[in-house]
Amino acid sequence: MAPSDARQHELSQSYLFHRPRSCHCGSVACKLVYQRVMADMSRRMFLGGVAATLIPFVSLRAADDVTRQPATPAQPRLLTNLRLFDGTGKPVREGVQVLIQGNVISALPAAGESVEGAQVIDCQGKVVMPGLIDVHWHSMLAAISQVTAMTADIGYLYIAAAQEAERTLLRGFTSIRDAGGPAFALKRAIDEGMVPGPRIYPSGAMISQTAGHGDFRLRSEVPRAANGPLSLVESAGVAMIADGSAEVLRRVREQLMLGATQVKVIAGGGVASLYDPLDSTQFSEVELRTAVEAADDWNTYVMAHVYTPKGIQRTIKAGVQCIEHGQLADEASVRMMRDEGVWWSLQPFLQDEDSNAYPDAARQASQRQVAEGTVKAYEMAQKYGIKTGWGTDILFNAKNTPTQGRQLAKMVRFYDALTALAQATGVNGELLALSGERNPYPRALGRIVPGAYADLLVADGDPARNLDFLGDPGKNLRLIMKDGKVYKNTLTA
Repeated sequence: MAPSDARQHELSQSYLFHRPRSCHCGSVACKLVYQRVMADMSRRMFLGGVAATLIPFVSLRAADDVTRQPATPAQPRLLTNLRLFDGTGKPVREGVQVLIQGNVISALPAAGESVEGAQVIDCQGKVVMPGLIDVHWHSMLAAISQVTAMTADIGYLYIAAAQEAERTLLRGFTSIRDAGGPAFALKRAIDEGMVPGPRIYPSGAMISQTAGHGDFRLRSEVPRAANGPLSLVESAGVAMIADGSAEVLRRVREQLMLGATQVKVIAGGGVASLYDPLDSTQFSEVELRTAVEAADDWNTYVMAHVYTPKGIQRTIKAGVQCIEHGQLADEASVRMMRDEGVWWSLQPFLQDEDSNAYPDAARQASQRQVAEGTVKAYEMAQKYGIKTGWGTDILFNAKNTPTQGRQLAKMVRFYDALTALAQATGVNGELLALSGERNPYPRALGRIVPGAYADLLVADGDPARNLDFLGDPGKNLRLIMKDGKVYKNTLTA
């Protein structure tokens, strides 16, 4: 049932000017999106009909030869006259070519070596590099503004998600790990060639305790009876509330049933939250271990939203294999990550021009605390040799999605340029592979080696100096290939 006019007015007045940034996963704004969604469609319609909402968009694209989905050529293609960054972080090298057969890199022949029957693509001395990977992205929610979420038709929202998927690909991001939200249908549409977009590793609904960072209910909806109905956000699949091991087990298994490649749990507070404080610790160790065991039974892993030392240590003890955020970690927590081989998925939350402005002093203080912690986190990650992934966590902020590459470029503040670029390619590819048997794309990603997927970019720039060229992908990315298909090519003479 749609919210009353009075409630819509209350929500719009309370949250219209709140623009979440540092870990937006738990923003109350998500509530606004899905109240609008669920006012117009049931859960069955959501799970089965999202692809249908994209049909008008796909039909329009089919009439336009310029934007039609490309086919994978049967003829081998040989990229020549290039400088190669292979995704390892090693220096760019010359004297090599890249041979592609179908959707796979088949060989790296020496420069000057000919390949019979191959189509030659002259890269004009530019850099050839793997497609970029963002391991903390929200496919369904990144480009929806608050006003749009409260006013747009449901079809518009999903067309917007499909269009943003294409823009993500054209920024050079050929793979993403979705850190929360109902991205299953969008992934399927992309995989089946209905719309262009990156490869998606979906987490499905975030699993949250009552009053946790994923509890988007309004105060007026509390308390909920023991057998009460799901909230609108839960019905939509953006988050699920679970208290106690039995409920956690059920909710995790549901996401695995829907196709989650990994499971996302909420183990602490966030900056954008109105209810749960940043320093709060969420879920007991027993509840977290239940989620880990359920994912392990499915041969995959759990990633945990958490900031504080107490929360980080609790999740690691429970068996979580990837910490999302963690900017308030202390050295004891980081040593524990190292000793247990846990991944650290960090984002450049720096309270800079790409951050959102908060109107209240409390959240401004939390944002400042996280920004200061970000600098220390990158220092400790390097000091202790932690396996570190890179992501952006752009959510509910249409104006910031174009900054995705620029936020990678700013990583040279913490690493040399080649190491930073390796994080967003080869290292992130290793993190994606943590999904094990649930990995929908089992070949290597983020690397240019024989046997890897043919996801690559041809770029104007020198990654040995800086990554600024990634901040202007329209100008500097001259060729974009994903799965052996060319989505952009401006290399013509």
